[in-house]
Amino acid sequence: MNIPYHQNLASFIKSGIDETPVTGKHDPFWQSLRSTGTELWLDTGDMAEAEANWTAEMTALTTNNTLLNNEIQKGIYDDFIPSALKLVSHLPASDQVKEIAFIINARHGLRLARKFGGLVSVELHTDTAYDIDAIVSYGMRYWHLCPEQFIVKVPYTPEGLIGARRLREAGVRINFTLEFSARQNALVTLVAKPDYLNVFLGRIGAFIADNKIGDGTGAGENAVLSSQAWVTRLSAENSWRTRQIAASLRNYTQLDLLAGTDVYTIPPKVAAAGRMSLPGLFESKLGRQYEVPLTEDAKGLGIEKFWEVPESVVELGRLLNAIVPSTGEELVNRVHDAGLGEMFPLMSREDNERIGAEGKIPVLASWKERIIKGEMATDTLLTLAGLASFTADQRQLDDRIRGIIE
Repeated sequence: MNIPYHQNLASFIKSGIDETPVTGKHDPFWQSLRSTGTELWLDTGDMAEAEANWTAEMTALTTNNTLLNNEIQKGIYDDFIPSALKLVSHLPASDQVKEIAFIINARHGLRLARKFGGLVSVELHTDTAYDIDAIVSYGMRYWHLCPEQFIVKVPYTPEGLIGARRLREAGVRINFTLEFSARQNALVTLVAKPDYLNVFLGRIGAFIADNKIGDGTGAGENAVLSSQAWVTRLSAENSWRTRQIAASLRNYTQLDLLAGTDVYTIPPKVAAAGRMSLPGLFESKLGRQYEVPLTEDAKGLGIEKFWEVPESVVELGRLLNAIVPSTGEELVNRVHDAGLGEMFPLMSREDNERIGAEGKIPVLASWKERIIKGEMATDTLLTLAGLASFTADQRQLDDRIRGIIE
């Protein structure tokens, strides 16, 4: 590691940040939700949007590649990027863009931390998703910049499981991301042992509705509540507790339907709609199971895998925990040997190109045959689509940087 470089870079990232702290007022509406045990995070990188919704009951903000790209495309860092280039000009041209993207992400995260005083989840560059060393290196660099407030987001990939485990054992707080099912999170809890993990429930509902195999209600909610129960139970085996995040809330009614979940990451529009439309008399819904209306076309797709956790997954998680694989390839091989290959399917270049082209909500017709054969599962499909979508947004961000420095 080039220690002088990283020290100079850290000083540069921190310099000149002068955000006026926001003091949130208490709100009985959010107090009622907090009383169920749910921690409240805003899901935005937009300073003004966050300030308009921030209250004393809120404790964190979370960003991702999409949200950060939204901010960068406004041009707010265009004048900052040339100065960053001077610090990274000694690096190969292929690394300069990625390094500047890290600088901007870290600086924006620090601005949010200073302004709101809470925790901030910061995301890794998508190029690191399948690179253990890069996950650990960038994760440690985030942590050194702001150990009191930064939580590093690591994606659900084989390498992510291993990299997150190494970071957490080094003391870095981890928000494991891009999960869509209770069984994925059972594995994550036992292997990666993060501080936080997610179910992106809104995308589950959208996948079902968009592909016309149901109306989209119930499945995402059941995945969250089942995952909450499993994560609470299994993390008791670890040295620290893992907390469940209900992510990708799409409808303000979900604020009530999932009350009692450890954490909500709430888009500001959902927060504002809930504050306007709900009475604010929340009670815990832990242990509930909601009806999931499905059509005949859903048969054989294993939609129940979003919320069911077979013992084979728990057994695999404990085995991987006992002897943590050293590479992603080794982890995938062990998953396949356990008869659970659909959780980490083998993908061709054409497969990856197709899933990238389809966007964050994949087209069921493209994958239905493989799902029915047991080669892939719907939760896995949504994870792969989510990472591809973030990669596309990261590419836009990188292109803006590239357009300024070249």
